[in-house]
Amino acid sequence: MPLTDMWLKANQGKPRDSVQEKSDRDGMGVRVSKTGKVTFQLRYRFQGKPARMDLGTYPGMTLKEAREETLLRRRQLEQGSDPRALKKAEQGDASSELSNEELIRLWFDGYCKKRKKGWEEILRSFEIHVFPKIGDLPAKRTTAMQWVKMLEELAASRPSVAYRVLGNLKQAHRWAIRRDMIDSLPLEAITAKHDLDVSQKTGGRALSDTEIKQVYTGVIGSRMAARSKLYVMLILFFGCRPGELREARKDEFDLEKGIWVIPAHRHKTGAKTGRPLVRPLIDEVKPMIEKAMALSLQHDFLFSGEHKGVKLLSHSATLGFPNSIMQVVKRIEGKEMEHFSLYDLRKTARTNWASIAEPHVCEVMLGHKLPGVWQVYDHYDYYKEQKAAYQKWWARLSELIGVPPIP
Repeated sequence: MPLTDMWLKANQGKPRDSVQEKSDRDGMGVRVSKTGKVTFQLRYRFQGKPARMDLGTYPGMTLKEAREETLLRRRQLEQGSDPRALKKAEQGDASSELSNEELIRLWFDGYCKKRKKGWEEILRSFEIHVFPKIGDLPAKRTTAMQWVKMLEELAASRPSVAYRVLGNLKQAHRWAIRRDMIDSLPLEAITAKHDLDVSQKTGGRALSDTEIKQVYTGVIGSRMAARSKLYVMLILFFGCRPGELREARKDEFDLEKGIWVIPAHRHKTGAKTGRPLVRPLIDEVKPMIEKAMALSLQHDFLFSGEHKGVKLLSHSATLGFPNSIMQVVKRIEGKEMEHFSLYDLRKTARTNWASIAEPHVCEVMLGHKLPGVWQVYDHYDYYKEQKAAYQKWWARLSELIGVPPIP
């Protein structure tokens, strides 16, 4: 019988009279020591001789991760290499005195970039909030107390960021322990809810009508490039994820048909639904798209960097936009705006849509999946309903701002 999570949980940490081994598949199995330590291992033959290598220990390595590691090592074996030698070389690349920053950057390059969307935002969060405080400490010798102190300070000012940083740190540590870069998982027992007093829902907000007008004042009065001003106002109008607009290609926009089609691979729910997002382009917003296309210094993408012909790919390139806007508002109106993020503009749009469209239409406009079996049977794009809602939203923005919301 193959291994199961239930079996692993039942045997982990349970003392026994002798070492126990249990097979899974593809030559993988586990060895349980007398003290209950569960180690994933791979048995194979290399150059006609039997061989065995340890993959990692449970629960630092999950069953799914052990099976993925097995397939990786099997591929190396098929290519004529001894997986043990390759693993030893990999371990040799990482000094026993890796700093936290060095370890996390190895995780970014080896895992995060390849498997996670929005890795630029993740890296930027670490560069701003983690590396300056704890990045220089040796990864193997950084205690849970040191990590928690840093996270508690972050949670006090940026709870939503602390929540995401903790999750990514745990993932990075699990990745590192499978490669023997560290010996323990200092944050494995730490939870955002109980130890940091934050939850996934903490953080972020919807701006008031007054603040929407202040955002427009700040955008118009700022020294941001015209393309950057358009970027901010289009996020507020579409209620889209900032990354969807930041990485938008010009050929996704059909001005004649009046649609913006985001391919499945480019939006968050596309991996599960396999379907693109179809957003209407009302006549009033088309000039903003045309202007963005004309201002872009990059041939294929709707937005480019400020001063060079590269796409506006990095989240860090837009991270300072809200602060620039708030500073202008303070200078012009003498008022201190409460901090907001570009993602909060998405929440602002959704909050306003609640009074002008049906809930399921609002969710489609956001690019969310419809609940339950609804998503299975309902493949309608709600184009007409979305368009009507966007018309009403444009009218409301125009009324709040006092002029058509075109920077």
